[in-house]
Amino acid sequence: MISLNQRKPITPSQRHLRLLSKPFNIHFWPDISYFIYDLKISCLKNQTLFLKNKSGRNNKGRITVFTKGSGHKKKYRQITFLRTGLSGIVEYIEHDPYRSTKIARIFSEKTNSFFYILAPQGLRRGHFVSSQLRESEMNFKIGNLFFLKDLPLGVFVHNIFFPKKEGGFSRSAGCGAQIISKDEVQCRLRLNSGQQRLFRLNTEATLGVLSNSSHRFVNLAKAGRSRWLNKRPSVRGVAMNPIDHPHGGGEGKTSGGRPSVTPWGKITKGKPTKKNHSK
Repeated sequence: MISLNQRKPITPSQRHLRLLSKPFNIHFWPDISYFIYDLKISCLKNQTLFLKNKSGRNNKGRITVFTKGSGHKKKYRQITFLRTGLSGIVEYIEHDPYRSTKIARIFSEKTNSFFYILAPQGLRRGHFVSSQLRESEMNFKIGNLFFLKDLPLGVFVHNIFFPKKEGGFSRSAGCGAQIISKDEVQCRLRLNSGQQRLFRLNTEATLGVLSNSSHRFVNLAKAGRSRWLNKRPSVRGVAMNPIDHPHGGGEGKTSGGRPSVTPWGKITKGKPTKKNHSK
């Protein structure tokens, strides 16, 4: 678990501030026997792109997400979720501004190229990660790719994705789904939320729990730090005018006068959001 950096408060905004301590990237040279510390490592240019900040607007320029806007510029790292057949050595464990978990830069000798993957907890620089799915090369180490049918019960996996599709489950910091049962066709996983879902046995997943599990203890302590992260303040509907929200208006302070709804009139509390598709 990564330690939290708590400063001695010299201003009111630092009173409850808790941030993750970011250790330096360490390079060890056995022949010289000393450490070299790098303060900053540049990202892969061919695996990064710039995403325009839309500030919560849609293609018509109308605000659809009210709590987005401003923030510092960020570069998006393209993660290789479908890495079937790709193997390599971990070169660095890096920070991704678009994700809560750490990412690992992998160098593949087979293709002589670099790519990014989600870094599980315990993965270090110099480790070898494999994506070979053949049974003759089974090596139960974190970061390796497997079919669910080949993994034993009780282990934790992440980056669970269906065949020929992008990863969709257990991709945030500290997340991991546990294999609890199997049958001839399906495998039952317990997700981080406690929900249990069924997946086919040929579903691919990566072994291990994702890193940066202390991310949930971060306390920004002031509104300005949220603004740096592209987060704007949220306003209650009862504080708005009738034209802006169904809860708005009224003489004096009111509680809305109706069940809680969205700005578009959809019920927000108690109504199921799961879509049951007919077979």
